[in-house]
Amino acid sequence: VQLQASGGGLVQPGGSLRLSCAASGSIVSINGMGWFRQAPGKQRELVASISSSGTTVYPPSVKGRFTISRTNAKNTVYLRMDSLKPEDTAVYYCNADLRVPGRDYVQYWGQGTQVTVSS
Repeated sequence: VQLQASGGGLVQPGGSLRLSCAASGSIVSINGMGWFRQAPGKQRELVASISSSGTTVYPPSVKGRFTISRTNAKNTVYLRMDSLKPEDTAVYYCNADLRVPGRDYVQYWGQGTQVTVSS
């Protein structure tokens, strides 16, 4: 199983980016999916999560600016980031709670994609 994230880059303050993360491999089902970020010298933190039924959770720092969505048929989760601020600069990681044949649900992580907000 592999989670492949893409869409990071350099953007000016106030700009937007869209991240994507596709899960591939022998997957039976996917429960929750989410995005985390880690800035230099800081702990990894939750940015957004979405359940299999579409329920979303955001921390106050990004609520109203970030939108998480998923396409279950493609095993893909997205993160739309608007009104970006310099403090959003971090490596963004996708995460999925998924089940492969013969095993219970396990969390998998993507490789991380850099988001830099700077003028």
